[in-house]
Amino acid sequence: MISPSLSPNTDYHDVLQSLRMLISPTQWKEGSALTWARQWFSQRLAEGELAFFNSGRSALLALLQAFGIKVGDEVLVQAFTCVAVSNSVLWVGAKPVYVDIDETYNMDPKDAENKITKKTKALIIQHTFGIPAQADKLLSLAKKHNLPVIEDCAHALGVAYHGKKLGTLGDASFFSFGRDKVVSSVWGGASYINDKCQIPNAKWKLREIEKKLQYPSFFWIFQQLLHPIAFSLILPSYNIGVGKAILVALQKMKLLSFPVYPEEKSGQQPDEFPKRYPNALAALLKVQLTKLDQLLQQRRACAQQYWTALKSHPEVQLLPFSKEAGWLRFPIQVDDPEKLLSRAKQSGILLGNWYHNTIDPTGVDYEAIGYKAGSCPKAEFAARHIINLPTNVIPEEASIILSYV
Repeated sequence: MISPSLSPNTDYHDVLQSLRMLISPTQWKEGSALTWARQWFSQRLAEGELAFFNSGRSALLALLQAFGIKVGDEVLVQAFTCVAVSNSVLWVGAKPVYVDIDETYNMDPKDAENKITKKTKALIIQHTFGIPAQADKLLSLAKKHNLPVIEDCAHALGVAYHGKKLGTLGDASFFSFGRDKVVSSVWGGASYINDKCQIPNAKWKLREIEKKLQYPSFFWIFQQLLHPIAFSLILPSYNIGVGKAILVALQKMKLLSFPVYPEEKSGQQPDEFPKRYPNALAALLKVQLTKLDQLLQQRRACAQQYWTALKSHPEVQLLPFSKEAGWLRFPIQVDDPEKLLSRAKQSGILLGNWYHNTIDPTGVDYEAIGYKAGSCPKAEFAARHIINLPTNVIPEEASIILSYV
């Protein structure tokens, strides 16, 4: 089974670590792994404040709270994103204002400036697929209007922009360790506030927010530890139907969690968010972080292979190739994405479709989250035509995938 989203980073080291933690419940909530993760991030980011949470959306929520974003405020977010981003804005009582995208699937600086009002209190810069946004223009815009900048690095851990590490360009940033991100502990996220941030007491507030939160329940932690183990059985047998049956059964028994909770689709806040980041998941993260450079190198090589093969394809629209990008997935646009998805699926290849909705996933209530249809036409067009090729594959598998494009 080839897939960009079904536990793409998991190998036997991850499964072994999950098994070790599963039989060590005394280490599930507190332990040395989280200390190691803090040190790892501290060594790679500029001086500042770090905090860890049980998800990327919890990490963003904490930053908005630390920045004093409140009821009546507006926060610029891009369309062509996950509902988790806009929900964090909604959960502090503010209004997400959706900005259209440019040719890199990131925020369009021109449209961003058009949507700034007196109520605008922050700008969230997303680096979609690990492709850096036009950060210089967006940072200049934020400075002009005296707006703090939060970088969404959920897709972009380890990626640079003109030689500078993403996550260190603005006032703050957040990272995600979800099941289909650059590194994965199934759930988890981190917030970072740069020392250059001028918002009074923001770093202290972030620290206090993390301290006051509770850890997730033991059952929630158990669900996440089971994920790598379950997928070590699901993926090899997915093509013959057995793996898919196991996946559906485990989800129905609530032994595996979904990446988006049902109530989030209408802007509601599940009880699970926000919580602290448990040590058990930090232990999974440690295994992933030690192979970050290897993962990035593989993804870039795979993206280069795709780009070289498809750059002259008359029916495929590509981005210019970037050696700096992380290429969490390799996006292409085609006239009939459903036809391509179906043809590949018949041969056991599950191509991705981030984001096949202007605000993903399917079923999001646009009225509840404040998105007006037609307000971001380029994002809506991209959502209708996008396909993602997996970059977590070896060259031989990439060649097979290319045969279906």
